[in-house]
Amino acid sequence: MEVNPNFSDNAKNDFTLVERAKEGDQRAYADLMQRYKDSIFFMVLKMVNNKDDAMDITVTTFAKAFENLEKYRPDYAFSTWLFRIATNGSIDFIRKKKIQTTSIHALSGDGGEDKTFEIRSDVLNPEETSIKKQQTEQLKEIIDKLPLRYKTLIILRYFDELSYEEISVQLDLPLGTVKAQLFRGRDLLHNILNRRKKSLKSDF
Repeated sequence: MEVNPNFSDNAKNDFTLVERAKEGDQRAYADLMQRYKDSIFFMVLKMVNNKDDAMDITVTTFAKAFENLEKYRPDYAFSTWLFRIATNGSIDFIRKKKIQTTSIHALSGDGGEDKTFEIRSDVLNPEETSIKKQQTEQLKEIIDKLPLRYKTLIILRYFDELSYEEISVQLDLPLGTVKAQLFRGRDLLHNILNRRKKSLKSDF
C-alpha cells in the first residue's frame, strides 16, 4: 500500500507506525496513542464538557481505531481518520445523553464573517468575572437549543479552530454543506441573541 506523496513527515511516520501495528508491533500501538491521546482528549472534552466522559470516549476512539486498522486507507492522514472516529463518537454520545455542550465565543458578524468575542480572564475584576460567567451560561443555553449538527460544526470551527476543509474531511461532509450549515448555525445563534436583547429592553 503506497502512502500519499503529499503527506507531511509526521503523517508519513504515522503511516509507518500503522503498518507496524498491523503486523502486531505493540510498541507501534503505544507510539500512536502517545502521539494523539492528549489532542484527542481535549477535542472530545470541548464537545462533551465532562472529563470522565471525555476520557471514556478517548479510550473507545483508540480501541475502535486499532480494531479497524485494516480499514484505514492512506489517501488521507492517520490523524484525520482518528479524529473523525473521535468526533463521531462524541456526536453519538451527545445524541444519546443529550448533555450540555460547551459554549462558544464567536458568532456571525453582520456581513457573515466570523466575529470573535473574547474577554481575557486575567484582566477581569470580580464583578466582570461574574458578568462573563453569566454570559457564558446564557450562550450554553442557546447552543443546547440548536440541532446537533450545528453544535458540532460550531465547536469544531470555533473551539478546535479547524478550517472548513478540515471539518469537511473529519465529518465526511461536502465542503459546501459544511459552509452552508455553519452559516445557518451562526445565523440561528445571532437571531436568538437579538431576540433576547429585545426582550430585555422591553422589560424596562
